[in-house]
Amino acid sequence: MGNRLSKIYTRTGDDGSTGLGDGERTGKDNIRVEAFGTVDELNSAIGMVVSAENNTAIKDLLLSIQHHLFDLGGELSMPGYTLLPEGRVAKLENILDEYNKDLPMLKEFILPGGGTAAAACHLARTICRRAERRVVELGRNEKVNPEAIRYLNRLSDLLFVLSRVIAREDGVGEILWDHQRNQ
Repeated sequence: MGNRLSKIYTRTGDDGSTGLGDGERTGKDNIRVEAFGTVDELNSAIGMVVSAENNTAIKDLLLSIQHHLFDLGGELSMPGYTLLPEGRVAKLENILDEYNKDLPMLKEFILPGGGTAAAACHLARTICRRAERRVVELGRNEKVNPEAIRYLNRLSDLLFVLSRVIAREDGVGEILWDHQRNQ
């Protein structure tokens, strides 16, 4: 593992560059930096869900996912390095199926909202989709662990389902899109 920071600012990025996990320097606008930066943003958004959620099982699940996302960010920050092992996607699918089994079938689109935790979960879902797009874009130019893309794809699905579960548990409920509404 690399050196721990004892001083937060280094001034090395003042020229618009940043260090990758392998020590190489690149522009802060590099797609690799954008990819792992968006995964970091997703991790922060999930932290907001955890801080607003009361269900211990969901909080524990999301905390575990935060650790996985930290691994993924590390992987993306080091070209050719793999930290996200196979099997995590299948685990997400099993969890997703378990949470989804008792939800009613969707007949309408759901608007992002509900209570604070559900709304935060919807926000995390949309950031997850952006992270997935950034990793796909990176993969068009450089080698990317295909498990990373699958993981983000499944995670966004899980965050959607969790937002539904949370909205129902907190008593606020889901907000359905009314395409025939009168303004």
